[in-house]
Amino acid sequence: MLVLARKINESIMIGDDIEIVVVDIKGDQVKLGIRAPKNVAIHRTEIYTEIQEQNKEAAQSVTPDKLRDLQKLLGKEKKTEEKPESKDS
Repeated sequence: MLVLARKINESIMIGDDIEIVVVDIKGDQVKLGIRAPKNVAIHRTEIYTEIQEQNKEAAQSVTPDKLRDLQKLLGKEKKTEEKPESKDS
């Protein structure tokens, strides 16, 4: 782990496009600002862990029967979305 000392309004860069700025320090709490591209997900660790657990549970709940039902449902939707060809007389 890299440990850095920073003061208020000082920052660190991660790669070329992520900047972490020390916004405020009060007692034992540090407020950080993060500038990153919109496609970079940023979560507190406890939220990230919860997302990972929910993803694992969701993946485990998928059974072959559920996948077959989903395929049938999607197949039916595709058929209803198709427009009948018009015949010129």
